[in-house]
Amino acid sequence: MSLKPVNKESQAIRETVDELLKISRENNSVFWRDVARRIAASRRTYASVNVGKIDSLVNDGETVVVPGSLLGSGYFEKKVTLAAMRVSKGAFAKISNSGGEIKSLVDLARENPKGTNIRLLR
Repeated sequence: MSLKPVNKESQAIRETVDELLKISRENNSVFWRDVARRIAASRRTYASVNVGKIDSLVNDGETVVVPGSLLGSGYFEKKVTLAAMRVSKGAFAKISNSGGEIKSLVDLARENPKGTNIRLLR
């Protein structure tokens, strides 16, 4: 099964999927292949997660991946590392104010190519 996102109009999404697949193949990582598969799928299946949900589910110091949009509804007080395809302005402000960190999916995949100790929220 090929995961080439040829039907994606966004060049950034195509490059992200290609890079995640490359990292997955090089490091034999099922995690990054799953994230790439979710991003290559239809936009209607993308995850939309509010920061309030993340605040209630994770502990300080954890790393979280959202294969879709990170939205700013709810309270957020944790110091976590987050990676998502899209981050709203409200979510960015709440995460920055709490001491959290936001990274791109590719940057996080390069830092942790095996995908260990990362939570996938959808």
